[in-house]
Amino acid sequence: MTWHSDGSEHHRGVAGARPPGGARLVTAAVPADGPGTTSLGDDWVLGPDGMRERSAARVILVDDAGRVLVMRGHDVNQPERSWWFTIGGGIDPGESPVEAALRETREEVGIALDAADLVGPVLTRTGIFEFYAETCRQYEVFYLARTPDAVEVTADGWTAAERELLDEMAWLTPAALREQPLEVFPPELPDVVDHLVAGWDGEVRHLGEQLDD
Repeated sequence: MTWHSDGSEHHRGVAGARPPGGARLVTAAVPADGPGTTSLGDDWVLGPDGMRERSAARVILVDDAGRVLVMRGHDVNQPERSWWFTIGGGIDPGESPVEAALRETREEVGIALDAADLVGPVLTRTGIFEFYAETCRQYEVFYLARTPDAVEVTADGWTAAERELLDEMAWLTPAALREQPLEVFPPELPDVVDHLVAGWDGEVRHLGEQLDD
């Protein structure tokens, strides 16, 4: 089951958008209009080393057939490049990671989960990528959620910026993720899904710092 965006203008950038995933690493960490401004959005702050950073919550949503719900998006500066990634996004001020995971799942794919539906965290990583000509660092925590079937998804909750940057949603098996030609973030996702479908052992897997280049 796959949902495709029907927008033809996706190759334009939108200020204040959130990165749909990872992108090419670059050395420039300061936007052209000065170190105090950014096109990334208010949730991205300057870290001690001058790199923009934020914390994010993500959901690995799998069905009983072993398929995982993934999204495909593209880099605003590299519209020809796109990749698959999990549901999720930045943690808002005052939110817990669980609250952010539930909100992002509702907003991004139209699926309402309860806190009791989330297992974990099962995975963490720090992704470093380029977006809007800035090098960004995102501290990610992943939860597992299950559904009996590949339920219908909707883009009704997408912001205008997300409609510019997100292209497709699909339920894919780990084998299908490995076989398709596009990048997947994190790259270990097919193996992680295989592991979780077989039964989570209660151990949090830490992938460390990864360059999504």
